[in-house]
Amino acid sequence: MQLIPRHDPYLVVRSADGVTVAALRGELDLVLVRHLRPELDALVRESDALTVDIRRVGFCDATGLGLLARCAGGAQRRGTRWRLLCDQPWILRLIRLSALGDLLRPEATPADGLAAQPEAAFPPFPEFPAPGVEPRWSDPGVTRPVS
Repeated sequence: MQLIPRHDPYLVVRSADGVTVAALRGELDLVLVRHLRPELDALVRESDALTVDIRRVGFCDATGLGLLARCAGGAQRRGTRWRLLCDQPWILRLIRLSALGDLLRPEATPADGLAAQPEAAFPPFPEFPAPGVEPRWSDPGVTRPVS
């Protein structure tokens, strides 16, 4: 399994045997979506099989669902195999209420070993700045406030 080099506290990408797994963490809201969209668009373009693992996402709003729908739609148009790993009932409910279930096809438990155990399959996410330490704009994943 090959780790794609990056320094992002919100996204870890692994690729092996033609399958790319993108594990997300954090709050999938407007700020993070703006940060992740180019990365995920590139993964959709370059992958033959893409699994997006959102089991460690702590929050997801409409822009987060929109990003996932954009990725799934792009994968479908390209003929890329798409998987969404999600085991959080509240996100699954949002997917159902927004009628995106047929497009996103979320799976709570993967059948293969590649993404079955996120803690074992991926190195730990880089830690956020320590409590009380103000993040610098140059820190990975830190974005400027939207005005």
